[in-house]
Amino acid sequence: MKAWKILSLCLCLSLVLNVVIVVGPPTCPAHVGSGCASDSDEWQGEFFPAIPKIKYEGPKSKNPLAYKWYNADEEILGKKMKDWMRFSVAFWHTFRGTGADPFGAPTKLWPWEDGTNSLAMAKRRMRANFEFLEKLGLDRWCFHDRDIAPDGKTIEETNANLDEVVALAKELQGTKIRPLWGTAQLFLHPRFMHGAATSSELGVYAYSAAQVKKAIEVTHYLGGENYVFWGGREGYQTLVNTDMERELNHLARFLEAAVAYKKKIGFNGTFLIEPKPQEPTKHQYDWDAATSANFLRKYGLIDEFKLNIECNHATLSGHSCHHELETARINGLLGNIDANSGDPQIGWDTDQFLMDIQEATLVMLSVIRNGGLAPGGFNFDAKLRRESTDVEDLFIGHIAGMDTLARGLRNAAKLIEDGSLDELVRKRYQSFDTELGAQIEAGKADFELLEKKAKEWGEPKVPSAKQELAEMILQAAL
Repeated sequence: MKAWKILSLCLCLSLVLNVVIVVGPPTCPAHVGSGCASDSDEWQGEFFPAIPKIKYEGPKSKNPLAYKWYNADEEILGKKMKDWMRFSVAFWHTFRGTGADPFGAPTKLWPWEDGTNSLAMAKRRMRANFEFLEKLGLDRWCFHDRDIAPDGKTIEETNANLDEVVALAKELQGTKIRPLWGTAQLFLHPRFMHGAATSSELGVYAYSAAQVKKAIEVTHYLGGENYVFWGGREGYQTLVNTDMERELNHLARFLEAAVAYKKKIGFNGTFLIEPKPQEPTKHQYDWDAATSANFLRKYGLIDEFKLNIECNHATLSGHSCHHELETARINGLLGNIDANSGDPQIGWDTDQFLMDIQEATLVMLSVIRNGGLAPGGFNFDAKLRRESTDVEDLFIGHIAGMDTLARGLRNAAKLIEDGSLDELVRKRYQSFDTELGAQIEAGKADFELLEKKAKEWGEPKVPSAKQELAEMILQAAL
């Protein structure tokens, strides 16, 4: 009797579920078991059916799927927020991130994934990318070539795969969306174990040149505004078996050839070097902003490149993100920012979304002093934590990152408009706002003149730097 009741209940529930499915909304969720998938390249339905278009609701909103501080068209210091920020989504972390780490298997398989790296799957991811951009209200994205299209058995086959996916991306972009930047992935495949442009193998050097050539072409075709060189394996594990001078010379020749090709095809985008001290190599040749600037000057490339500063890379090199941005800015090299952060208790590149309001405020002070970042911007080179596995987490991470930087912009504007911090800094150096100070800064004060003044003035009086007051003023703006 009990068995009959249980069977009857199951039948009733089945009927109810069938009715719900029949009368449900017509949108088709993007997962392989939804009935939307087919053997064709086309994909029907939404990838994020439960996510609305993200709107600005203000600081009092408790809605996790709304902007609290980023109001795209609001003007700050004479420029719209969206023009200060120029936000971009990183395709690799957003659509190729799996949550895997050196100690654990992947934790994420998004509903639209079928577990393959096929060409059809690559096109499906590209469609998801553009729906994601549309719902966030963004018009820029970034990519590595091998993240958006699969490797083939030959360079020709690989390029054909890339061309097919890029043609779809071009169609989906329309007239408003474009890449903030593109780049070549020259670190994952075993062929790059000794480096790419700094490899000890001539064949790898030539292969790398062919891959970068193609990546520049597709970035240009898609209307990309910049192109990035990140040398993840351009460095060494030990100097015992390394000819560092020869490798650096090879890297310079490689970049010279890239510049020549860029000009040949009429690509007007900015070339960007992305500094990082180590990981995966023990020592990477573009260690930090100062090292990269010195390299560019030595090889006569200083006018052909700017820097893409990543905040997590800054902390790995022993600097703050603010330090690296200021170093790039005062050298005329600040071109783009990879917006992320690391964990001070972890010694590797964790690529977390930037959530620190004080750091964001200092970052935006550098951006404002730089007059903005265009044609660069802020790329979210940031990934969800391994334990964050819901589709909505992709949106929440980007919303939080955008709001943090927007709040930083508002705070930086308050500091500038208040003027107290600028005045404190001005007063600290006011002894140079004199005739002799002007001579020193113009390079017209020799040691004899300075010795004469030192004898005349006697022991100098050294005033307080007012560091605590400066930090108080900063904190008040937060």
